[in-house]
Amino acid sequence: MTKGSKTSDLALSFAMAVVVLMIGIGVKGVTICNMDSSQLAECLPAISSGQASPPPPTPGCCDVMKLADMHCLCTYKVILPAFGVDPELAMGVPKKCNLTAPPECNGA
Repeated sequence: MTKGSKTSDLALSFAMAVVVLMIGIGVKGVTICNMDSSQLAECLPAISSGQASPPPPTPGCCDVMKLADMHCLCTYKVILPAFGVDPELAMGVPKKCNLTAPPECNGA
């Protein structure tokens, strides 16, 4: 891995941490993958890790996912566990919402 690659990975991880913290404290106005950060919180119950049987995504979550840039969201899946999100659950949301995920997101 090159030094530039490590730097961009670190920057991406930092950016995602900021977004997740903003979701957690309810800050509005940050846009990620065509969604406001407050909209992403709509999906948290369905994708949080450590649940024996997570609830299905809400209609509101599915509405948010219809607006999302799915290719953009896929780029974040590798760092989701650091924020208490189960990647398998998260990558399964589009299918549960009857949406088509890009091929690199499938596998959930």
